[in-house]
Amino acid sequence: MSTLPLKDCKGKKLGEVTLSEKFTVADKGSQAVFQAVTTHQTHQHQGSANTQRKGEVAGSGKKPWKQKGLGRARAGYRQSPVWRGGGVAFGPHPRKVRKQVPRKVARLAFARAFGERAEAGQVMVLDDIKLATPRTKEICSLLKVLEIKGKTLLILDVLDANVCLAARNLQDIEVVCAANVNTYQIVRYPQIVITKAGVEKLEQRLA
Repeated sequence: MSTLPLKDCKGKKLGEVTLSEKFTVADKGSQAVFQAVTTHQTHQHQGSANTQRKGEVAGSGKKPWKQKGLGRARAGYRQSPVWRGGGVAFGPHPRKVRKQVPRKVARLAFARAFGERAEAGQVMVLDDIKLATPRTKEICSLLKVLEIKGKTLLILDVLDANVCLAARNLQDIEVVCAANVNTYQIVRYPQIVITKAGVEKLEQRLA
C-alpha cells in the first residue's frame, strides 16, 4: 500500500491519499502491460491501404499480340501484374485488425502500470482542477505552480470544458476522464496529475 501527496491548485500540501492495495502488483503483470499496449497500438491502425488487383485495373480483354510467330513472350492481357500499369499481385487491401484482451488481464495491466507510476513518485493528486476561463495561459500557470514540466497526463473524475479547451493547444498535455483512461496512456506519460475523486473512480474500476 502506497501513499500519494495531496495538494491544491496552488501547490500547497493538504495531506496524503492512500492508494488501494489493488494497485500493488509489482510481482506480476509486466506481460499483461505489454499485451494491453500492443493491442491498443494495433487498434490505431487504419488499415485503409488499398491496391488494385488485375481485375480492377481499367483495360480491355484484347490480347496485346498474337500468341505465336513474333518471337515475343506470350501475353494475354494488359492488366497483368508483371506489366507497368497493371494490377498488383499481393498488395494490401482494406482490413480491420482486432485483438482481444481478457478482462482480468486488462485490469492487471492497468493496476501494474499505475502502481509503478505511483511507486516512482510520478503521480500527483489534486483536490480538484478548476479553471476560471478556457485559456491556455491558465493551464500553463497551473502547471508552473505545480512545478510540472514535460509530458503530463491530466486525469479528471468528470471532464471539465474549460480544462479541455485550455489544454488542447499543448502538445505534451492530454486530458482524460478517469472512466476512460487506458494502460497505454499511463505508460506513455511519465507524469500523471489526477484529482482525488479520480483516484476513487480508478479504484472502483478495479473493484
